[in-house]
Order: sequence, then structure tokens, then C-alpha cells
Amino acid sequence: MNYWLMKSEPDVFSIDDLKARGREPWDGVRNYQARNFMRDGMALGDLIFFYHSNCKVPGIVGIAKVVSEAYPDPSQFDPASKYFDAGSSRAAPRWMLVDVGYVETFPRTVSLDELKSCAQLAEMPLLRKGNRLSVMPVAAGDWQFITGLAAA
Repeated sequence: MNYWLMKSEPDVFSIDDLKARGREPWDGVRNYQARNFMRDGMALGDLIFFYHSNCKVPGIVGIAKVVSEAYPDPSQFDPASKYFDAGSSRAAPRWMLVDVGYVETFPRTVSLDELKSCAQLAEMPLLRKGNRLSVMPVAAGDWQFITGLAAA
């Protein structure tokens, strides 16, 4: 099993939205590295930290899981979508997504500031200077450490 972190702005799509829907396509990713993580790295059942970004207290708010294999993001083909990509075709889609399912909401947000204060997480991609990816891997040791923080 692999572990991941996926960022979403809570005023656009929050952990509560995922809880209400149960399952949701993770659409709109338009970064090749993030796309490659979803397309080539994610597998059914992988666990995901759900991270709220661009908000008053950014941080990890819960857990989701990968509930589908990667497939073409339909928004790339929709001219009315803000994620439309005229250079992508159905024969050779450029952008992929996975569906994510709700697992749990943490009793508290594990804030970005708290994560940064933990020496054990110094190598975590989320905390590296200049990293703005919306989808990234999480090492198994980091996963265990952070779930412990969330439960404390």
C-alpha cells in the first residue's frame, strides 16, 4: 500500500463535501507530476491525507482512499469547463484522475505549522520549500507519525 496527500481548498471542495458524497472524482489536476502520481503510482485502496489549503489554518483534516483505477479526466474535453484542454484528445488524453472515497475526519486539523515544527517530518515533500504540488506521496513512517499526531 502507498500513502498520498491531496490538497483541496475547503471553499471549493472540503472533507465535509467528500463525506457527504462518499466518493468523488479528483478532477482538474493540471500538473504533469501530480498527474503521473495518480496515473502511475496510485492503486486501489491506497490511503490519502486530505489537506485543506488556501484557508485560515491549512493542514491535514482527514483520510480518504483511492477507490478507482486512473482514468481520463472528462473535464479536459468539456469546452465549458475551466479545466478544458484543447490539446487533449479522447484518443490520447493528457489528464487523468482517480476517484477518492471518504474514510474519516480527524478530530482536529494537523496544521501546516505543526507539521513544520516536527523534525521527524523534515524530508516530507509537503514541507519542502517551493513544493506546490496538489498530489504527492507520503512515506509510510510519516503517515504513521501524522496519524499519531491527529489522534493526540
